[in-house]
Amino acid sequence: MKNRIFFQPLYFLFWMLYFIVARAIFLVYHLDRSSELTSAEVINTFIYGLRLDASFAAYISALPFVLVLLSALWQKLQVVKLVRYYTIVLLALLSTLLTVDLELYSHWGFRLDASPLQYLSSPTEIAASAAGAPLFILFVVTLAISVSFIFLYRRVFDLVKYKRQLNRWLFSGGALLFAALLVLPLRGGWQQIPINQSVVYFSDKPFANHAGLNMPWNLMHALLKYKKSAHNPYQYMPEQEAEERVASLYAASSADSTQQLLRVAKPNVLFIILESYTAKFIESLGGEKGVTPNLDKFAKEGINFTNIYAAGDRSEKGMVALLSGYPVQTTTSIIKYPHKTEKMPQLSQVFEQSGYSTSYYYGGELEFANIKSYLRNGGYDRLIDKYDFDPSTYNSKWGAHDHILFERVQQDLKQEKQPFFCTVYTLSSHEPFETPIPAKFPGSDEESKFRNSVYYTDWALGKFIEEAKKQDWWQNTLVVIAADHGHRLPGDDPNHVPSKFKIPCILAGGALAHGGITISDVGSQTDIAATLLAQLNMPHQDFKWSRNLLAPTASSFAFYVFNDGFGYITPEGVLTFDNVAKKPIIKEEGVSEEQLLNGKAYMQQSFEDFVRK
Repeated sequence: MKNRIFFQPLYFLFWMLYFIVARAIFLVYHLDRSSELTSAEVINTFIYGLRLDASFAAYISALPFVLVLLSALWQKLQVVKLVRYYTIVLLALLSTLLTVDLELYSHWGFRLDASPLQYLSSPTEIAASAAGAPLFILFVVTLAISVSFIFLYRRVFDLVKYKRQLNRWLFSGGALLFAALLVLPLRGGWQQIPINQSVVYFSDKPFANHAGLNMPWNLMHALLKYKKSAHNPYQYMPEQEAEERVASLYAASSADSTQQLLRVAKPNVLFIILESYTAKFIESLGGEKGVTPNLDKFAKEGINFTNIYAAGDRSEKGMVALLSGYPVQTTTSIIKYPHKTEKMPQLSQVFEQSGYSTSYYYGGELEFANIKSYLRNGGYDRLIDKYDFDPSTYNSKWGAHDHILFERVQQDLKQEKQPFFCTVYTLSSHEPFETPIPAKFPGSDEESKFRNSVYYTDWALGKFIEEAKKQDWWQNTLVVIAADHGHRLPGDDPNHVPSKFKIPCILAGGALAHGGITISDVGSQTDIAATLLAQLNMPHQDFKWSRNLLAPTASSFAFYVFNDGFGYITPEGVLTFDNVAKKPIIKEEGVSEEQLLNGKAYMQQSFEDFVRK
């Protein structure tokens, strides 16, 4: 029997060992990315990660430490089974979360935090997103790490194997000392500011920093601040300086002079939003050949904006960026706060005020990620979603296939009151990438399935436009085509790189007076709203974060955010910045200090605007 005075420090070390093994599993699971690290960087993920490991081990150890102290003061108190069951339950829970994190990182490029909470109200959508995950492998990993550490605990660390060998008061004093000492690892030391994620950020390679994070600590930290939308953590400069810098970027957006491309004064507007349409699959944007032949044809015939970037990396964030011209937040989303979205402008509101009928079509569930509340605030006359389609037309996860969606839109527009503003949102190019037509490209891996799903949506879109050209409303219609966000595939882009965010933006339709135009200026998804309204001579002053891409400007830029970082692209070069490490990840040769300051100012002011809403 061991002396019980040693139980507390050994129990703490048990959890430290668990987190070290968990980090090793993370590195092995993502071996393709780990192989890009040097041996020193791999070792440093463990060394730098120790402080967060120790912090969370301290949180976990607090209850057992207190129970041991109480058992010393009150000897009749039986705590052996209580500590054992507490440990076993925690091992099962943490092991499950760790395996969820393994797969989540593959898709989202950041460690598990509070982000999935946005989707708890839509469990079917969560299941759809997880459909492509290797569930059996993840189950085996969960079981293996849980059983292994439960066995280790029972054999070596279980409190039953420790006997009190000191007098009561001496043992109580030692137990109290160990409990008090937990404060040090818990807050990361004696320093004034408690520990945070930045202590593990040692590398210029984001994956190395992410591997160093303690996932449960990161999740706990995110959950504690999940509801805090009243504080701006991005204070890079005095507020007045930030305001002035951002204002200068939009100084030309209110100019009256703009290139006029329409031959119709008050055209119908058909706004088509394509799910996950990355520029990497679009030949006219420098991507793969043959994946989107119809979209490439529309780009050639219409107005093709070739340097547009999504403002974020999730569907609900892209929705707000497109329809409200509003910047995306890093670790949260304004769409979660209906009281905030009520104060935002929406294209549907402007069109409705101008006498347009308004409608929104989606083959899936509008409740997903709180999108429905946002659209309701936009005042659409009619919302069509999954439950307006025959269940026989559904794919296995999301809802109606895209060609079914387009057929419904085609049918309804024949009777639609003109002028109309109709928004159509596709879904088939979302995981698990199911298509109702034979595969165009070989392969059964995730990337091949994604490629085929993009091809299918392009096929459905092509059929829709071909039929639309035969309708009376076509000659008076402007078609806007854009993506909600890009994608890590093909190529498995890291979370921060511009290629993950580059998307199509095309103007087409019979209302165009000119076609075959390519516009290569750098722009953002948020700029589409002001550009559209300016073409229609409609007011767009409320869309203050959106600039007219067809008006003369001295500031051509795109700003996007990823999980606690931002990208800021200008003709001079690409800058991506980590808000945790507070240093650039990518800073191309042409990027000046002025561009870095403007990017920080935009990050600061856009989040401040979100806070104040």
